[in-house]
Amino acid sequence: MPPVHDLLSIGEVSARTGLSVDTLRFYERRGLFPPPRRGAGGRRGFSTDDLAWIGVCQRLRASGMPLPEIARYAEMVQAGAGNEGERLKLLQRHQAAVQAQMTVLKDALDLISAKVAAYTEALPLGTASELFVNDGVDDAYFAARGAASVHGSTRTP
Repeated sequence: MPPVHDLLSIGEVSARTGLSVDTLRFYERRGLFPPPRRGAGGRRGFSTDDLAWIGVCQRLRASGMPLPEIARYAEMVQAGAGNEGERLKLLQRHQAAVQAQMTVLKDALDLISAKVAAYTEALPLGTASELFVNDGVDDAYFAARGAASVHGSTRTP
């Protein structure tokens, strides 16, 4: 571990990560990373390894992993060898959740892209007023979910 005077202050970590000082303190209290070393006067000092771990936590959080799961993962990592299988299962569950969310987002992006293309084509022609619903696309969306379409019919997948 580097000497305390070589460590980054919480303000420097905040500037490098984009996380507020309050968020860093909150994450520390929630157990997302081990308590930082303290210098004279009790100031927190973060190493480059701490900074890298905070980056891992940021990416897990950005992926939608709940804070208790990040804290559990951090706890297992800090505990060391012997729990790698449990870590793997936690990450696999989250990976599946992220992949499912990406599928939903891809579907939404496809719809948005189709609507943008339709408006881009229709606006210069002055014919965009009829572009709210595309019966085939929107009915197919509802049919795939076994729900009533925008036109009242029900289809099964």
